[in-house]
Amino acid sequence: MDELVSLISKKTGLTPEMSKTVVTMVLDYVKKKVPGLGPEIDLLVNNSSTVENVAATLGGLFGK
Repeated sequence: MDELVSLISKKTGLTPEMSKTVVTMVLDYVKKKVPGLGPEIDLLVNNSSTVENVAATLGGLFGK
């Protein structure tokens, strides 16, 4: 998650604390809307996977 928070901070200018709040809110929202993906999302975000790997894995959900 730290890598994702850092990327959001860098690209948006938000503080790391604000970026972490945003990431947490979005992840909670996605988990609520698609409950079956909760454990997989946690594994991807909290694993040592890169943001690119997470994006590639989840990209299929959004038609990319």
